[in-house]
Amino acid sequence: MPARHFFHSLFRIGPVQIGTHRDRRTGQPRHAAVCTNDGCGWSADYSTQAAAQLAARTHRCRTH
Repeated sequence: MPARHFFHSLFRIGPVQIGTHRDRRTGQPRHAAVCTNDGCGWSADYSTQAAAQLAARTHRCRTH
């Protein structure tokens, strides 16, 4: 069964949504950035919220 992530501190920059969650392995807070556009599929985890915000501001969706 896949692990569940419980996100808090959710906010959006353009099409990218950023949420904070705890890493299951280390227990440290992590910041996930996820593009919500259909067909994009981009997401990444960052150790700082500033890094996640920078990624969200500079993200460009791939066009197929």
